[in-house]
Amino acid sequence: MVASLVGDPARSNMLTALMTGRALTASELAHQAGITPQTASSHLAKLEAGGLIEPEKQGRHRYYRLTGPDVAHVLEGLAGLAERAGHTRVRTGPKEPALRRARICYDHLAGDLGVQMLDSLRKQRLVRQTKQDIELTGEGKRFMAEALQIDTEALAHPRRPVCKACLDWSERRHHLAGTLGAAVMNRFTELNWAARDPAPGSRVVNFTRTGEKRFAALFGSEPA
Repeated sequence: MVASLVGDPARSNMLTALMTGRALTASELAHQAGITPQTASSHLAKLEAGGLIEPEKQGRHRYYRLTGPDVAHVLEGLAGLAERAGHTRVRTGPKEPALRRARICYDHLAGDLGVQMLDSLRKQRLVRQTKQDIELTGEGKRFMAEALQIDTEALAHPRRPVCKACLDWSERRHHLAGTLGAAVMNRFTELNWAARDPAPGSRVVNFTRTGEKRFAALFGSEPA
């Protein structure tokens, strides 16, 4: 059932727009999918019934969001598979290079820089990774506390791991997800190192010059 829900082009575009982690209205999602509001309502009802999205009413407006980061994780993995198999529906355009360089994946950093960050954490032995299982080392906990003021002991969550490998669709390698991935992205924003594109449905993350320098100092230079 999930495969049939995700496989429809309009619904796929709606779900991709919600991978920003933000809640969007039916009209905004209809625009992202390129369909009429009436058709969007039918698709949204199916996605809600399938447990992939949930509504939230505020005043006169009704917003929709993904039911959780696990949905985004599956969607990112499917996008990677489609990219590898040559069946991707990603729309190319002026923002395509920016999307591949750095983007939000629900609440954590993805793209070239997201993959680079996890690569660096492994090389510095700040994390240990076995397939999709990632664990912070003692040195990694100290690094997060000193470099980014992140208390990793406070990141434990009953339904979400602290560290998780998420397959990056554009790089086809892993980037860092989990509560730590979300906390790191949040710190980048708080420190004004990076900002998310405010346009509805946009997943692009733009780094400031200061942010690029600080990112390079912590995680190495941007790959060629």
